[in-house]
Amino acid sequence: MFSDLSQSPLSKNLQRLFLLRNISIFAQCLTISLVYWMIDIVLPWTEMIGVVIFLATINVLTCLRLYKKWPVSNLEFFSQLLVDVFVLSALLYFSGGSTNPFISLYLLPLTIAAATLPWRYTWVMAIITIGCYTVLLFKYIPLPHDHSKHLIEFNLHVSGMWLAFVLSTVIIAWFVVKMSTSIRERDKDLAEAREQALHNEQIIALGALAAGAAHELGTPLSTMAVVSGELQKDYPDDKVFQKNIHILRDQITHCKQTLTKLLAKAGQDRAEEGSEQPVDEFLRQVLDRWELIRPTAKFSYQCNGSQPVPMIMDNQLLSQSLLNLLNNAADASSNCVDIKSHWDEGILYLEIIDDGEGLSAEAMQRAGEAFFSSKAPGQGFGIGLFLANANIERFGGSVQLFNLEDGGACTQITLPLIRETS
Repeated sequence: MFSDLSQSPLSKNLQRLFLLRNISIFAQCLTISLVYWMIDIVLPWTEMIGVVIFLATINVLTCLRLYKKWPVSNLEFFSQLLVDVFVLSALLYFSGGSTNPFISLYLLPLTIAAATLPWRYTWVMAIITIGCYTVLLFKYIPLPHDHSKHLIEFNLHVSGMWLAFVLSTVIIAWFVVKMSTSIRERDKDLAEAREQALHNEQIIALGALAAGAAHELGTPLSTMAVVSGELQKDYPDDKVFQKNIHILRDQITHCKQTLTKLLAKAGQDRAEEGSEQPVDEFLRQVLDRWELIRPTAKFSYQCNGSQPVPMIMDNQLLSQSLLNLLNNAADASSNCVDIKSHWDEGILYLEIIDDGEGLSAEAMQRAGEAFFSSKAPGQGFGIGLFLANANIERFGGSVQLFNLEDGGACTQITLPLIRETS
C-alpha cells in the first residue's frame, strides 16, 4: 500500500500505527453502539462521538501523509502516539475516568514507544501516561452507578488499579528499553562481525592468489636468472651494461628469495613467523631491503627513542607491510621521502612523508579498500595499502594517511613494542 516508504523503519511503524488505529476506531464505534443500545447507561454520547470523529480525521490525515516521500522522524511518530494518548484520555474522562476498565489501554502507546523510539521518548511517554491516569483519578464524569455503600472498598480498588498501572508502566518502559538497546547493540555487533568476516575473506582470497602466483612465478624467474647470466658473460667489457645486468640479477635474486620465504612460511602461526629484535635494527633492515628493491629512491631517515632500545616482533608480514607503504610513498614522491621514527617503552611511531601532490578526496575516503588504487591504470593493483593496513592492525597497530599543509602526504604508523617483564 505504501511501497515507497518500505525502506524506512519509522515509516513502516507509522503505517502499522495507522492500521492499528483503524482497528481502535472500529472497536470504539462498536463499543459505543453496544452500550448505547443494549445497556441502560446515560453518558455524554455527543462528546464521545466527537472524540472518535476527531481521531478518524487524524487517521485520514495520517493516511495522506504516508503517501509523501519525506521520512518519518522520531518526533513525528511520538506526536502520533500522543494523539492516541489524549484521545483515550478524553474518552475515559467522559466514561468513568480511572474506574473505566479500559484504563489499562494506556500501556499500548507506551509499549509501542518503548519498542520503536529512543529511550528518552519512552520515559517521556511513561510520565505523560502516568500523569493522565493520575488526573483521571480526580477529574472525570463518573459512571451512573451507586458506589456509596462501598465507598472505602471502592476507593481502595481504584487506588490499587492506579498503583498497578504505575508499576506496570515503569517495568514495561525499563524492560522494553533494555530489550531494544540490546537488539540495537546485537545488530551493530552483527554488522561489525559481517564486515570483519568479509575483510578476512578478502585477505584469505588474496593469500591464496599470492601463493598460487608465487608458485607460478618461480619458473620464469629462474629463466630470467639464466638468461641474465648468459648476457653478463657475452658482454664482459661493457661496464654500463654489466652494472645494469648486476642490478637486474640482484632484483631477480630478491624476488626469488621473497617467493621462497612466502611459500615456506605459508600456514605457520604468528608466533612461528618472527622473533624478537631491537626496533632500531628492525627498521634498519627494512630500509636496507627497500634500498635494494628501490635503488633509485632517495630518502632521509631520522630516528630517536628511549634507551635501552625496546624489542619488536621481527615478522615477515610486518616488514613486508612497511615495504609496501614505503613503495607507495616513493611512487608518489617527486624528489625525496622523509622517514622519521620515534619510540617509547611501549609504542613505535613511524612517519613516511612524501613530497607529491597529496591525496585526493576520493583517495582519503577509500584508502585501504581492496583493489582501490589512485595510480594510473596498470601501475597498481590496489592491494598494497589494503594488506599493509590489515597486517599492521593484526599486530595491534594502526595506519593513518593525511595531507600536509605544505604539500605532500604523510603515512603515520603506530606499532606496539614488546614490553620488558620484570
